[in-house]
Amino acid sequence: MSQRREPCPAEPPGEELEALGWYHGNLTRHAAEALLLSNGQDGSYLLRKSNEREDLYSLSVRGKDSVKHFHVEHIGTSFKFGFNEFSSLKELVMHFANQPLIGSETGTLIVLKHPYPRKVEEPSIYESVRVHTAMQTGRTESDLVPNAPSLGTKEGYLIKQGKIVKNWKTRWFTLHRNELKYFKDQTATEPIRALDLTECSAVQFDYSQERVNCFCLVFPLRTYYLCAKTGIEADEWIKILRWKLAQIRKQVEQRNSAVSS
Repeated sequence: MSQRREPCPAEPPGEELEALGWYHGNLTRHAAEALLLSNGQDGSYLLRKSNEREDLYSLSVRGKDSVKHFHVEHIGTSFKFGFNEFSSLKELVMHFANQPLIGSETGTLIVLKHPYPRKVEEPSIYESVRVHTAMQTGRTESDLVPNAPSLGTKEGYLIKQGKIVKNWKTRWFTLHRNELKYFKDQTATEPIRALDLTECSAVQFDYSQERVNCFCLVFPLRTYYLCAKTGIEADEWIKILRWKLAQIRKQVEQRNSAVSS
């Protein structure tokens, strides 16, 4: 006599999820917020696993200057979002591309506009140094740039050695795209100088100064000596700056290859 088999719970929709360019798997809530706030825009969104249940996912959406998180539940062959059910995640996105979400108690309206891509080139340290990826706006994953250039951003106080008088002064540094700027302090609006990293040949730890946690940036006409408060912070600056230089070299090689071909 055959035994009656209990129905098995529906398997997570692995194939459909992996096919989505904006599914980020085990990305943490904190990392999702950092990515969307630093390099997303109003309406940028991504999907990630929820750590509450196996059949639960989180849709993280940026609305102006905050990120809201919504539960998406996988039930059988459909996806439940609030009181709505959709046959696929694409159908869910198409619906909320035209029908705003209520983002908070204040009634902020959020429309799904820009999928935030998963397959981008990022350093592994992006959570600690706020490295984020560039994307092309579009409502479907097919609109994304396949090899979108990555953006690294970092800011903070560093102690810098003067050019002529070799004294050390604390300056506020910001790194965006291929520019490293430094300001008198965090409140200053105009930089003292903007360094073009396309002209930088090396970034490395420096042990020649009578200070700890120092590193230097080598330019054709000058080497800049900088010190961080901690070794970890110095290491983060070095990692992201070296990654920047590697990206710049790669872009130059690609352009040269295209010209020669």
